[in-house]
Amino acid sequence: MSTNCVILQPSYIPWRGFFHQMQKADVFIFYDDVQFDRHGWRNRNRIKTPQGGKWLTIPVHSRGHLIEHTPIHKIEVSWNDNWSRKHWLTLQQYYGRAPHFERYREWLERFYGRRDALLADFTIDLTIQIASELGLHHTRFVRSSTLEATGVKTDRLLNILAKVKATHYISGPSARAYLEADKFAAAGITLEYMTYDYPEYSQLYPPFDPQVSILDLLFMTGPDAPRYIWDRATGK
Repeated sequence: MSTNCVILQPSYIPWRGFFHQMQKADVFIFYDDVQFDRHGWRNRNRIKTPQGGKWLTIPVHSRGHLIEHTPIHKIEVSWNDNWSRKHWLTLQQYYGRAPHFERYREWLERFYGRRDALLADFTIDLTIQIASELGLHHTRFVRSSTLEATGVKTDRLLNILAKVKATHYISGPSARAYLEADKFAAAGITLEYMTYDYPEYSQLYPPFDPQVSILDLLFMTGPDAPRYIWDRATGK
């Protein structure tokens, strides 16, 4: 029997494509023991406002250039500023009138009341909760930092896939440029690349912006959110 696997770095309130990959996976690996990227999506994402896209960023402890050599699962959250309260107030400010905001208020407010020491603890737990709200209950979640994987680049991915007994790997389309497909074939693992082709939905502040956090879709469409992610792709 085929075991589908996705390996993605944990992100803060990711976009809908992230959860589409999760929906296709039997095993979802949070790739949390690779180098932190201060300009990536690990600790920030965008929401919709009347002025356009707005970044919500979780501040992390920076020790000069050393942060660029620190794995994601060891990145510490900075609590010098009460960023979590600000993020929650910002979400209320711009989405309080959204049709389904109240549906998610209670558990989101609880998350933004946490004071996690480590970035990954907060972002991974929040992502899993969002997955549950989307009805994703079949996927097994694993952190790569618990697997003691070896190798680099494609070899490291294959080592992780072997540890979880995966037979099919689902990757984002940009990975075509660097994944060594011949090594997957030699290991007996089939490769699939995602196609991100999603319909528009009503947003509070036109024009439509597809590059925003999944929270925008949840607040606007509620339990119908899968219709705008994977249901379309499967013909539902």
